[in-house]
Amino acid sequence: MEHQKQLLTIILTAVITSSLCAIHCPAREQKVQLRRDYNVKPVTFNRVAVKDDFWTPRLETNRKVTIPYAFEKCEETGRISNFEKAAGQKQGKHEGIHFNDSDLYKIMEGAAYSLTVHPDAKMRSYLDKLIATMDAAQWDDGYLFTFYSIPEKRTEQRWTNIQRIHEQYCMGHMYEAAVAHYQVTADKSFLNIATQNADLICETFRPGKRTDPPGHQEIEIGLCKLYRVTGDEKYLDQAKFFLDQRGRKGNRGPKGDGGLYGTYSQDHIPVTEQTKAVGHSVRAAYLYTGMADVAALTGNMEYVKAIDSIWKDVVGTKLYITGGIGAAGGHEGFGSPYELPNMTAYCETCASIANILWNHRMFLMHNDAKYIDVLERVLYNAALSGISMKGDRFFYPNPLKSIGQHARSPWFGCACCPSNIARFIPSVPGYAYAYKNDDVYVNLFISGEAAIRTAHNRIKLTQQTGYPWQGTVNIRVEPEKSDSFAVYVRIPGWAQNQPVPGNLYKFLRPVPEKFSLKVNGKPVSTKIKKGFVRIERKWNKGDSLELSLPMPVRRVVAHPDIKADRCRVALQRGPIVFCLEWPDNDEKVLNLVVPDDAKLETEYGPDLLNGVMTITGKAQVVKRTIEGDIVPAREKQFTAIPYYAWAHRGRGQMLVWPARKPQAARPEPAPTLTYRSKTTASFVHASLDAVKDQVLPQSSSDSSGLQLDFWPHKGTTEWLHFEWPERNQISSVKVYWFDDTGRGACHLPESWKVLYRDAEGNFKPVADNTPYLVKKDAFNKVTFKPVKTDCVKIEILLQDKWSAGVQEVVIE
Repeated sequence: MEHQKQLLTIILTAVITSSLCAIHCPAREQKVQLRRDYNVKPVTFNRVAVKDDFWTPRLETNRKVTIPYAFEKCEETGRISNFEKAAGQKQGKHEGIHFNDSDLYKIMEGAAYSLTVHPDAKMRSYLDKLIATMDAAQWDDGYLFTFYSIPEKRTEQRWTNIQRIHEQYCMGHMYEAAVAHYQVTADKSFLNIATQNADLICETFRPGKRTDPPGHQEIEIGLCKLYRVTGDEKYLDQAKFFLDQRGRKGNRGPKGDGGLYGTYSQDHIPVTEQTKAVGHSVRAAYLYTGMADVAALTGNMEYVKAIDSIWKDVVGTKLYITGGIGAAGGHEGFGSPYELPNMTAYCETCASIANILWNHRMFLMHNDAKYIDVLERVLYNAALSGISMKGDRFFYPNPLKSIGQHARSPWFGCACCPSNIARFIPSVPGYAYAYKNDDVYVNLFISGEAAIRTAHNRIKLTQQTGYPWQGTVNIRVEPEKSDSFAVYVRIPGWAQNQPVPGNLYKFLRPVPEKFSLKVNGKPVSTKIKKGFVRIERKWNKGDSLELSLPMPVRRVVAHPDIKADRCRVALQRGPIVFCLEWPDNDEKVLNLVVPDDAKLETEYGPDLLNGVMTITGKAQVVKRTIEGDIVPAREKQFTAIPYYAWAHRGRGQMLVWPARKPQAARPEPAPTLTYRSKTTASFVHASLDAVKDQVLPQSSSDSSGLQLDFWPHKGTTEWLHFEWPERNQISSVKVYWFDDTGRGACHLPESWKVLYRDAEGNFKPVADNTPYLVKKDAFNKVTFKPVKTDCVKIEILLQDKWSAGVQEVVIE
C-alpha cells in the first residue's frame, strides 16, 4: 500500500534541522486584523526554539516516534482507508468508530506543528497526499465525514444523530488541522477544504433551520481559528451560535422534536447560566475553551462570568493534585464536589490537554499567573503521564493508585488520547511566553530562545535552566532597540506556599525559604501581583535576570472533605508530584505510612527512567493483627519517583497519596486461615488476591479495592479453592458478594455452597449448616458442623443472564 511505504520512509528517515529554525523560519504571519482579541497575546510555538534537557527529548520523541507511529496505526485501523474509500480510490465498508476521522485530523495538526520546527520533505509529501485524498472525498456541497460517505453517500442520514455520531466534533478538529497546515506551509489546499465545510455548517445550522448544538464540543474552537486566519466573521458568529443554543430546547432535531442532551453534554441550561462543572470532562473543558475564545473575540462578558465561576468550582472542588479532571469513569466526567477517588480516578489524558487549553485562555484573558499555575501542574503530571517515554504507549485514564491492574496501551479503539498527545506535545513551547503591548511575560521555565514581536520592538529572550529539577532560571533579555518596558516573571504558586489556587490542597508546613530575583547580578524588588514580579526598566542587549526558586520537598494534604485523601500525604518538589511505585519499594507501597516527621532526601538519578529526581525517607510498615488491630510492624526506607514516570517497569502497586496515619494504610493481612491458604479459582477476572486481602468494601458495588469476578461467564458453576499444607478445624465461612448492578454485568449469584476435602481426597458438602444467604452489602455467613480438612471449596452458581463476583472471604 502506497501510504504504508511512504510511512515507513518517514519513520526510518528524518530530516533533522537546527531547532533555531523555529525562529529563523517562522510560520505564516497572521495578517488579519481582528476587532477584538485576548488581553494578552501568546508567543506562538513557532517563535520559540527549545533547547532543554527535559523538553527537547520529548519533542524529538513526539516527532520521530509518536507522530509516525500514530499515522501507522491510522493505516492499520482503517482510518486512512476510510478517506480513500470515500474518495473512490478503494472499495469497502467503513472501518472503526464513526468519529475516527477526528484522530487523523489531530495527528495531521501535530505533524504540521512539527514541520515548523523540523522541516521534513517526506512528511510534507505525506500530508499533501492525505489532503488530496480528503479533497477527493469531500462532497460537492462541502460535507466531509467518512461514516456517511461509505459505501455510498447517504445524504438522508447526515446530521440525523449529531448528539452521538459527532460529525461536528470531527469537523472542528479538521478546521484546527487545516489552520495549522496553512500557517506552516502557506498552502491553502487543506484550508479550502475546511472553509467549504464550514460554509455548509453555517448554512445548515442557523436561526430558522437547525438549532441543535453539537453532541461533543470542539467545533467552536475550530471555527474561532478559521475566523482568525480568514477574517470571515460568519465563522465567529457560528461558534457563538452553537454556544448559545446549548441548554435551550428550541427547534431541536431535523423535525424540531429533539430534546436537551442533559448535564453529560453541558446542555442542561444555557451556558451563560452555568456555574458548576458537570458531565463529560473533555466536552466540558472544550466548551469552556470555546467560550473563552468567543468572549475574547466578541467582548461578551456573560461568557466570562460563567467560565470564571466554573473555573473556581473546578479548582476549588474537582481538581486532582496531579491537575487531572474527571473523577467518574462511568461518564468520563466530573463527580460531586470533593469526589476525587484515587484508584478509580478517570483523569482522561484528553481532559488534561483540554484543561491546559482552557487555563491558557483564562490567563490570556485575565493575565493572572494562577491559571498558569494550574496549567503547569497538569502539564508536568497528569498530561505527561498519558504518554510513555518511548512515545508509543498511552494511558486513557490516569489513576492515582494502582494494585497492578493498570498499564499503558499501544492504541485504543477510541484513540482520542494518543492522537491528542501527538498534536499537543509540539505545541508546548507556545505556553512559555506572552506579551501585551510592549511588555513580555515569562510563564514557563524552559531552556531555549523566544523571538517576541511586541507593539514597538523585537525582543529575544534566552532561558537557561535545569527546571523542573533545579530552581535556578537565567534569562537574557535582548531587545532590538534599547527601550523601557516591563518583563513579568511568574512566581509559581508552589514557591509561594500555595499548591493550587484556593484551599483544595495545602502544604502541611510552609517553607521559610524565599525566592530571589536579580537583574544584572543585583537584587530587585520581589513584590508579587497576580502571581508575577514586574521588572520595568530600560532594557539593553545583554541584560540578564536570575530567578532562584527554592525546591525543598513539600508535603501536601487535601481538604478534609476529600474522603479518599484523609490521613494521607502527597509529596511535591517544584512542579512535580511524586508517587511510590512497587519496583523501588519491595513490591508493596499500600502498607506504608510516611510519618510527618520523617526526614526526606532527594537525589537525581541520571540512569533511572531517563533521568529523574527521587525522594527517599523512612516509612513504617503496618500490619493487621488476628484481633483486627492495625499496628506498626517495622521501619523501612521508601523511594518516590515523579508520577509521570510510573508504569514503565511492569504492573504493580503505585500510590500518589501514601498514608500519614496507620489507619489510612492498607495493612499487611493478619495470618488468618484464609490469608495463609493457597487460593485458586475456576476463572479469574480482576484479582484473585482480593478475596483474602482483608480490605472490607463499603458496599457490594465498591470496586475501589478490586474484587474477584467471573465475567464474562454467565449461568455457570464456578468455584474457589482454599488449601493448606496441614488439616485445620473449620466451622464457618462467610462471603461478601460483588454486585455492580446498574453499571456492569455482575449480580448476586443464584446460590452457593461449601464443601470440604476429606481424608480420602473427596469433596463433600458440609453438614448441619445454617441457610446459605445471598444478600448485598453484607457478609453472608454459613455455620456448620466442624470439619477437619486441608481444603475448602466454595461452589457458586451464577444466574443465567448474569455473572457474579466475590469481594472477600473469611474462613474460621
